[in-house]
Amino acid sequence: MRLRVAGIFTETPNKLEWSYNSEHLIVEAWGKDSVRVRGYKNNDLTENNWALIPSAENNAVINIYDNEAWLQHGKINVQIKRNGKLTIFNHQNEIIVEEYVRNRNDINEFCSALDIDAREFRPLLGGDFAITARFESNSNEKIYGMGQYQQPHLDLKYCSLELAQRNSQATIPFSISSKGYGFLWNNPAVGNVTFGKNITEWKAESSKQLDYWVTIGETPHKIVENYTAVTGRVPMMPEYGLGFWQCKLRYQTQEELLNVAREYYRRGLPLSVIVVDYFHWPHQGDWRFDEEYWPDPQAMVKELKEMGIELMVSIWPTVDTKSENFEEMMREGHLIQVEKGIPIAMDFMGNTLYYDATDPSAREYVWNKAKKNYYDLGIETFWLDEAEPEYSVYDFDNYRYHIGPNVQTGNYYPVGYAQTFYEGMNAQGQEEIVNLLRCAWAGSQKYGALVWSGDIDSSFEALQNQFAIGLNMGMSGIPWWTTDIGGFHGGNPDDPDFRECIIRWFQYGAFCPVFRLHGDREPKQGPLSSERGGMCPSGADNEVWSYGEEAYEIFKEYMQMRENLKPYIRKLMEEAHENGAPVMRALFYEFPDDPECWENEDSYMFGSDILVSPILNHGQREKAIYFPLGEHWRNINDGELYEGGKKVKVDAPIHSMPVFVKVGSDTEKYFK
Repeated sequence: MRLRVAGIFTETPNKLEWSYNSEHLIVEAWGKDSVRVRGYKNNDLTENNWALIPSAENNAVINIYDNEAWLQHGKINVQIKRNGKLTIFNHQNEIIVEEYVRNRNDINEFCSALDIDAREFRPLLGGDFAITARFESNSNEKIYGMGQYQQPHLDLKYCSLELAQRNSQATIPFSISSKGYGFLWNNPAVGNVTFGKNITEWKAESSKQLDYWVTIGETPHKIVENYTAVTGRVPMMPEYGLGFWQCKLRYQTQEELLNVAREYYRRGLPLSVIVVDYFHWPHQGDWRFDEEYWPDPQAMVKELKEMGIELMVSIWPTVDTKSENFEEMMREGHLIQVEKGIPIAMDFMGNTLYYDATDPSAREYVWNKAKKNYYDLGIETFWLDEAEPEYSVYDFDNYRYHIGPNVQTGNYYPVGYAQTFYEGMNAQGQEEIVNLLRCAWAGSQKYGALVWSGDIDSSFEALQNQFAIGLNMGMSGIPWWTTDIGGFHGGNPDDPDFRECIIRWFQYGAFCPVFRLHGDREPKQGPLSSERGGMCPSGADNEVWSYGEEAYEIFKEYMQMRENLKPYIRKLMEEAHENGAPVMRALFYEFPDDPECWENEDSYMFGSDILVSPILNHGQREKAIYFPLGEHWRNINDGELYEGGKKVKVDAPIHSMPVFVKVGSDTEKYFK
C-alpha cells in the first residue's frame, strides 16, 4: 500500500506549482481563458515553448488552501489537490478536463487498489522518460482537429491516433471538444493519443517533461481564435493564391511547361500558378535548375508573369551523396544524424540525408542556395515537399536532429522546414508568403504553410477521406489546406470511371482554400536520359483538356466560378489572417446552436455564406442535404430556395455539385 501524497504548493506571478518528492507540476496562465500545464522530475525543467508564443493576456488569481489550490484566469479555473490531482473547470464550474487517478493517494475520495496515476514518468536508459497523461473520458463529447489522418472520421472520439509524421499524415496535436474546450499536446515527441470511451491517454515515447495547454470558449470559433492567438496565424494569402493552380508529375523541360501555360492563356482559361515539380535539378540537394532541360529559368519566369501566372518550384530537403553541396553540409553539421548503420535516410533515386531544418545554421545555408538559384530569378513561392520528413524506413529512434533525438522532437521538423523559407523570404521584404508543404505541426501556420494531403490514391475512397481531413485541419489552426485534385497515385485520363472521379474531385476542389490540380497519371512517360535532371520519369497529361470534352466543359465552369468568387475568398483569407478562422468550416463551427449541425458529416461551410455538399461516391446523382437552422438557402445551380432546419433530397447530375448560398448575404451576387 502506498503512502498518501501531501504535496507542497508555491506561487509566483501567474504560476501555481505543486511539488512532492522529485515531481513538480506547474500551471501557468497563458493566453485568453487559457492555461499551460507542465510536469517534470528532478528539477529538470526545460524552457522550450515549442508551439506556444508568449502571451501578454495573463492575469491569474491564485488561492492556496489546506487541501487544495486554485488558479483562476479569465473564464478558466484550475484546481490542484494536495495529492497532485489536477482538474480544470469553466466559468460555470463545469469540469472540462479531469485527470484520471485510480490509486490510494486520493484524499477524501474513493480509494482504488489499481494504483494508476494520472501522470506517469517511466524512466528510460539515458535519463529521460516515456510519458503518459491520463484524463477522464466524457462519452458524450465529440472531438475534432488533430491534423491530417487518412480516414473518413470527422468526429475523432473513440479513435486512436499515432503522433508521428508520415507521407499523407500530419499530426497536429490540438483537439476541440464539443464540451467547449481546446487541448494542445505541446510535445513534438513521437507517441500516441487514444480518445477512448473509458479514458483519454496521451503518450510520448521519449521526452523530458509533460507539456500541454488548455483553453475554453463558448463556441468552436472562440476556441480556434484563442488557440491561434498563442500559436500564430497565417500571413495574408497573396492574390495569386486565390485562383487555379496547375501541376502534374512532372513537366520535364522548360519548353513543355511553357507550352502548357501558353495553351491555358490561348484558351482564355484563368490560371494563377503553374508548378515545376521535383527532379528539375542535377542532384538532390543542389537546389538549382539543370541547365540542360531548363536553360533560361529567368526568361521562363518573365514570360509567365507577362501572362499573369506565378511560378512555383519544388524543393526537397534531401541531399544526395553526389550533390555538389553534400561534403560541405556534412562537414558543417547541416545534415541530420543517423544513430546506427550507414548514414542514409532515404534511398529514392539516390542515397540521401535530409538537411537539419531544426538547426538555424542549416536553415540559413539552404535558404541562401534557394535565394541565389530561385528567388533572385523572381520565383516567390515554393513547394516544400518531403516535409515529414519521409524516411525509407520509419525507424523514428534511428535519427537525431539539432534539437534532439527524432523520437523526442521529430514532429517539429516540418515547422523548421517552413520556417527556413518563410524567414528567408520575409527578410527580403516579402510579407504575403505562401509555401506548399506535405506536412505540418502545431504553429506551422505562422510560417505561411499551405498543407496538402499527401500522395493519396486516385479513387472515390480517397476522396471521401479528404472531406473530414480538410475540416479537421482547419480546426487544427491550419486554414490553408488543399488536395491533389484527382488524387496522386494513378488514374488514367481515358478511363471513364476515373473521369467521373476527377470531375467530382474538381468540383470539390473549387471550394477548398486552394484550388490545385496535380497527380501522377497513367500511362507513365519514360525519362529523358539516364542521368542528372533527365533521369526521372513522368506521368501522363494532367491538364483540364486531358479528360475529354464533357469534363473540360465542367472544369471550365468551375474555374470561372472560382474566379468570380475571388472577392469573397479574399475576405475569408483576411479572416484566417486576422483571427485564425478556417476557410472550410464544419457546419457546427458556423451554427453551434443547431444540434443537427454537430451530427452532420457530409456538408460544410465555405466561409460563412456558402454551404457545400460534395458528391463523394461513384454513380451518385442525388443527395439528401440538411440546411442549417435560422437561414434560407438558394441552390446556385437552379435557383431553388430551401428553408433552414430541414433535410431535403437534391439532384446532383454529373455537371454540378450541390452548393447553396445564404439568402440575403452579399455573396449571392457572385452567383448571378
